[in-house]
Amino acid sequence: MPINEINPSQWIDKYSDYLYNYTIVRVNDHEIAQDLISETFLAGLKSKDNFKGESTERTWLISILKRKIIDYYRKINSSKGKAEVRINYREGEDDGDWLEERVGDPFDKTAEDTMENEELGLAIFGCIDKLPEKQASIFRMKTVDGFDTETICNEFDITPSNLWVIIHRARKAMADCLEENWF
Repeated sequence: MPINEINPSQWIDKYSDYLYNYTIVRVNDHEIAQDLISETFLAGLKSKDNFKGESTERTWLISILKRKIIDYYRKINSSKGKAEVRINYREGEDDGDWLEERVGDPFDKTAEDTMENEELGLAIFGCIDKLPEKQASIFRMKTVDGFDTETICNEFDITPSNLWVIIHRARKAMADCLEENWF
């Protein structure tokens, strides 16, 4: 018996703002964010019979949205070669997240801090672009997008220990690259 029920008629009122805020920091484009949210709601409606009730509606919708964002970047990466992703520091969430530790507190910024953070963001993404393609994709999913280990392992058909080796190597390469290009 499911713990949580699903009610699609209330999704827009209850979750659209949350989903929009989640999406806009990842795609940095209002129209694309709205499109991804619409696709998420449609996918949710199509698969509502698969909702087991073990998570909340919001968590379930976010998991669908994360896949839509991944698909979006796959599409533009295959057609344009590169994608822009924004890193956003979220105090209290994802403590210990490797990239976010290197971004300053957004509530205590001077103009110089803002400019420095933008430059650091560019340096970080420049370093990510230097990683091998598979390593960069896995690193982005885990560190920037916050996907869980199981999702990434299933996506790339790798074991959890292999994932952590890839992440470790990516972090080492990123640290070396940032040391050379930023610090």
